[in-house]
Amino acid sequence: MVLRLTFEVVSAYAVCLSVFLLASVNGDHCLIISEVNADNPKLDTTEFVELYHTGGLRASLDGYTLVFYNGNGNVAYKVLDLKGHTTDDRGFFLVGSVDMQPKPAIPLPPNTVQNGPDAIALYRTSAARYTEKMNATAVGLVDAIVYMTRRSGGVEVLAETLTPGEPAFVEDEGVHEGDESIERCLVSGESWGFQVALPSPGQRNRCTPPGPSATSMHISEVKLGGGQTDGFVELSQYQAAGPLVLLVLDGRTDTVSESVDVQLTRGDLISITIDKNKMKGAGAIAMYNGRASDFPVGSPLSRTQPLDAFVFAGPGDQPSANLTETLIPGRQPFQLSSRFGDGGLYLSRCGVASWTRDPGVFWEAPQTPGQPNQCPWPKICTNSSVVPGSTDVPPHLPPWSRGDFLISEVNADNPGLAEDAEFIELWHPSGRRVSLQAVWLLLFSGHNSKPYREISLTGQFTTAQGYFLVGSDRLVPAPSVRLPSNTIQNGPDAVALYRSPSGPPSTSQKGIPTQGLLDAVVYRVRGSDKDAQELSDALTPGQLPLLEDPEVQPGDEALSRCNNLLPADLSAFVVAPPTPLRENSCPRPPPPPENVVISEVGGARWTNHSQQRGFVELLGPILTSLQGLVLTVFEEHRAGTTMALPLTGSTDHNGFYLIGNVTGADQLFPEGATIPANGAVVLCSDTVTVCRAGTTLTNSTLRDTLVFSDDIKLLSKLSATIGQEVMPVIRSVDNGPVSLSRCSCCVARSPSSWTSSSPTPRLTNICPSPAFSSDIDLCLRPKATDWHPANCSGLVQGSSEVDVAIYLEERCHCGISALYLQVTNLSCVAGLLRVQGNIQALSNHQMTLILQTSPNQGKTCTAPNNNRDISTESAIHMQIGLVLGTLVLLGLAAGLFTYLYKKRCSA
Repeated sequence: MVLRLTFEVVSAYAVCLSVFLLASVNGDHCLIISEVNADNPKLDTTEFVELYHTGGLRASLDGYTLVFYNGNGNVAYKVLDLKGHTTDDRGFFLVGSVDMQPKPAIPLPPNTVQNGPDAIALYRTSAARYTEKMNATAVGLVDAIVYMTRRSGGVEVLAETLTPGEPAFVEDEGVHEGDESIERCLVSGESWGFQVALPSPGQRNRCTPPGPSATSMHISEVKLGGGQTDGFVELSQYQAAGPLVLLVLDGRTDTVSESVDVQLTRGDLISITIDKNKMKGAGAIAMYNGRASDFPVGSPLSRTQPLDAFVFAGPGDQPSANLTETLIPGRQPFQLSSRFGDGGLYLSRCGVASWTRDPGVFWEAPQTPGQPNQCPWPKICTNSSVVPGSTDVPPHLPPWSRGDFLISEVNADNPGLAEDAEFIELWHPSGRRVSLQAVWLLLFSGHNSKPYREISLTGQFTTAQGYFLVGSDRLVPAPSVRLPSNTIQNGPDAVALYRSPSGPPSTSQKGIPTQGLLDAVVYRVRGSDKDAQELSDALTPGQLPLLEDPEVQPGDEALSRCNNLLPADLSAFVVAPPTPLRENSCPRPPPPPENVVISEVGGARWTNHSQQRGFVELLGPILTSLQGLVLTVFEEHRAGTTMALPLTGSTDHNGFYLIGNVTGADQLFPEGATIPANGAVVLCSDTVTVCRAGTTLTNSTLRDTLVFSDDIKLLSKLSATIGQEVMPVIRSVDNGPVSLSRCSCCVARSPSSWTSSSPTPRLTNICPSPAFSSDIDLCLRPKATDWHPANCSGLVQGSSEVDVAIYLEERCHCGISALYLQVTNLSCVAGLLRVQGNIQALSNHQMTLILQTSPNQGKTCTAPNNNRDISTESAIHMQIGLVLGTLVLLGLAAGLFTYLYKKRCSA
């Protein structure tokens, strides 16, 4: 059945998603790889590759080539020229096994599409470029999928060439009992990805959102009324452990405006009705365990994490940061718009993101009360097409790259009268080739606060390093957009960057445009501080225009971004030598502070606990400025950093500095960034560019490192660190949130410094304590894959405490690290690994787990015999030998007896 929440919402707070979809539909269409079925049960007779043209109509495939790559050698094993073919009337095109249904447009022999590790790539350029046995290439690449199974590997080269920044997709054959395929689906917002689903050749992908688990409930549908109609909320039902309550929360006061008990009945969906006029302005809908009496109207926002939540923002009316951080930490509210009419808007959960409380998973779709959601197939391209014949890196953006284009450098005033070396340099934080579709560059005059030139960058691409240059036609290197000499005014003026799909920003907005603003720089000449006041107030409020001071250095100079990557932040710029299409020539930062280390790290995806948060806690001398330090975060199997954050504040009176999207943080993570499930957190002392590069990190650059990954490439990238890499086990002993805490301070990068425990931001870390200590005598027997009993001594003598800790943890699962083994003795007794001494624990529960590893407390160890270790296997062999020997003796005795008996009888 259906859970209905009926309310009346004024039209000013309806969702603008329809506007986004309209803009997407009217944009350029493209051909994508929609679905791949490379592995069938038993014989591979129903393999296929499905292409889809986002126009949803019949389209010519002239100029396209489909190439199949073998991950063993990274060469093409099949090349298909699609010239002369068209998609069907709905935009689909099938290549597949000759016997599959529906019939493929290009039939293939059975078992043609390899199972992985392999790749399939779609190109648009001359088919003569592509031949079988050629090496993988990105020239002319339009779309690609790199895939592997859990049993395979070795697909890194294909991934780096065809989908840089994105890992290969792992096809799990155990998801469905029968056949399955890899289908492309919307993940959240504008992010696309792949998931395993039942095959649907020639049909829209099912893209089923993840179902509710035993500890969650999903908001499935939402109707926001436009002031004239009621709304509702539909919830997916699960086997509840107790009563449930639905809350409507006021985003301005953070209080409950309506509280309704949910009546659980049989059925997949649940509904309930609520009076109108209960949601005013920005707010949220949230589901909790409990009863309405636990959350009375007017009560404050609960700190308990909800089962699910949907947060929305009105035009000019944002919900409080406290409401957003509590209900959807790390996400942005769903933006509503006054452009929507009074008819109401229906939103359905369509994105397949596994994190439930993500407003980006909702899309406009028909209302389906009591029925499965009818999610549309959005008519948008997954990524911009590469210019045919291009040799640059394709414009795949890493999933972690949430930033948009920035102004990197401005040179508005050249020495002399020629003014023929002016330029504006743009940069994309992904550091890759990216399309500038719908991006506009506006040059403003400070005299009238109007743009004197509007430049559309649609159709342009950045370089393979993310740079784009607009400048004088005589400038070297040559700019992509050339301007007459003396075009860029010297000041007081401004340069602003916009994303505006609907056309020039100045035509759709009155005055100085601010909607769609990506970045801006307001600059001046001496004596003109107040002449650009109107531009400053609109584009960079509260900041003094920059001065491109010609006296700073001899020759030419430019305003260069050096200090941070924050948009419209003029403090990021300094006067430096011009470096068009190259890394900015930034002054060296001041000497970084000493004795600042990483004290604690929490990852938002480390556990499924509702209060698990992502954060980094630093510890150093009290009230110490952190200027000159950069916090960088790496994720395993990804190129580059996922975060490079210059630190701006100082440690507090206790020496702590907290970074992350958590309450009370000194500095927030950049939008969309977090601590990955596996990777590394590094404290770097250099410029943002050097720290972000990763490959240039040295002992003088790295201040502290915490590695929680065994990725070989990541370990080699950070191999410059002094001492052994730290790879502690991340495990919550008490089934709560977990963090990695430094317990031996402050020896940087010591392998015995870290352990997992409950998070304690801004508090003393929880470390193994004498209060939970016990004398142990553990005897651990080897498994078949561990060591031969006779070689146990080699394990002890040739391995560090880290290796032994990993070995012990695999057997007790009690969250211990090398830190626990500082005062223990390791030895071998009869082929067994013996651990004797004192082990301190975090709690009674952990101490019990450690003791349970060997309940006999060493009694299972037998003393060595004549200095030889006798294994279980040897004992069994001896027993077998004794039995065989006894049987042989009995046989000989019987034969002798028979011989003597016959001899006596014959006598």
